[in-house]
Amino acid sequence: MFSILLVLLIIVAVFMTGIILLQKSEGSGMSGSSAAAMFGGALTGAAAGNFLTKLTTWLAIIFFVLCAALAIVSSRSEMANPQSALRAELAADELAGEPTPTPVPEQIPAEPVKSADKK
Repeated sequence: MFSILLVLLIIVAVFMTGIILLQKSEGSGMSGSSAAAMFGGALTGAAAGNFLTKLTTWLAIIFFVLCAALAIVSSRSEMANPQSALRAELAADELAGEPTPTPVPEQIPAEPVKSADKK
């Protein structure tokens, strides 16, 4: 379920990015000639602005609903399995009664210090 929602979220994000770039900005943006060419002139003038604005609104709503759904699905899956694989393995080792080996630094015998003052 999580993977399906994530793929849908990515698709909506890509479409929303494209639609936002097609909209007319104060600097004319990418919508100047590309929107007319892409849609055969059907989306020119006020009709294009109105349609693209409504489409952007719906895509944004869908985007936020998918984000909320992903958060809910993610939290439920963590409740079912609250531990990571590493924590589960460490817990299994503790329950088995096997002591975990602790690394011991190598002990090198210290050499006696010879002083140059004694003759």
